[in-house]
Amino acid sequence: MKALVLEELKKPMVIREMPDPECSEEGVVIRVEANGVCRSDWHAWMGDWDWWETSFPHVLGHEFSGVIEETGKHVKRFKRGDRVIVPFTNGDGTCTHCLSGHHNVCENVQMPGFTSWGGYGQYAHVPNADINLTKLPESIDFRVGAGMGCRFMTAFHGITDQAAVRPGEWVAIHGCGGLGLSAVQIATALGANVIAVDIDDKKLTFAQKLGAVATINARKDNPAKVLKEITKGGAHVSIDALGITQTCQASLLSLRKRGRHLQLGFTTKEEAGMIPVPIDLIVQSEIQIAGSIAMPPSQYPYMLNMVENGKLDPGALITDTVSVEEVPEVFEQMSDFQNIGVTVVNNW
Repeated sequence: MKALVLEELKKPMVIREMPDPECSEEGVVIRVEANGVCRSDWHAWMGDWDWWETSFPHVLGHEFSGVIEETGKHVKRFKRGDRVIVPFTNGDGTCTHCLSGHHNVCENVQMPGFTSWGGYGQYAHVPNADINLTKLPESIDFRVGAGMGCRFMTAFHGITDQAAVRPGEWVAIHGCGGLGLSAVQIATALGANVIAVDIDDKKLTFAQKLGAVATINARKDNPAKVLKEITKGGAHVSIDALGITQTCQASLLSLRKRGRHLQLGFTTKEEAGMIPVPIDLIVQSEIQIAGSIAMPPSQYPYMLNMVENGKLDPGALITDTVSVEEVPEVFEQMSDFQNIGVTVVNNW
């Protein structure tokens, strides 16, 4: 198969002919139709995560949708030709988290694109298909399906389940990349009053188009101070959608008493997973902190119903479609935070 291959960290990825993936008895092989270019791929390419170990050559790409090309003999819920979305965290169905419906935090989690070759190749293997895959409705095209595969569903799970956002609440979103913009649209659809925070006016304008009722340029103003003025006391929910020290701390400082901080963004090499936080404030104000990664497969129908009925429009986040050869250039743009919206690969 044709694939974009990572041969060395921080070096431009290259096009190579690679072996087609083999199909396991419980898995499927998918012909990739579209794959989102996500900052998590960029983090891996940069070598930001000490917990991620891989061998080279490697094929990244974890936001993909496509068509099942081959099924293992024990797969019962899916067949060749089915259109599917691939969650980027796959459970094995045996640990206590999987047995309670939380496959996204499986003790033995598999992550296509990270623990195995992913969607920057023409084909990808997905393990334990019956408990991990979700069918993509005919009314939703593959580009949109790919756009939902990581950022959108992580934001959906975080906002609806982990932070339990309610209509009428003030929700602050720090960082308006693809993840943050997804959060803007989802929180707005749930009836929240969204305030978007970034240092790029173009991204803030995009956030307004997606429903933000106010924006703050953190390069020009103190976001916590302005947020508390707008909301008359602070946000009910504040989200760090980037994962750097400035956005995490600003998010916590933007909350009212008994507010909820939602951490969506991973850190960079600079933070190495550790960010100083205002512990005394957290204690005195009874601040709650939650994380969100991917989404349990059981929650997909709720998200897809909202998409099919027009209440959510992940396609509105897609600003560019590229060929797989153009992905290295997109990564370079990510290094300078130049990207606006979501970029999707749909041409191999």
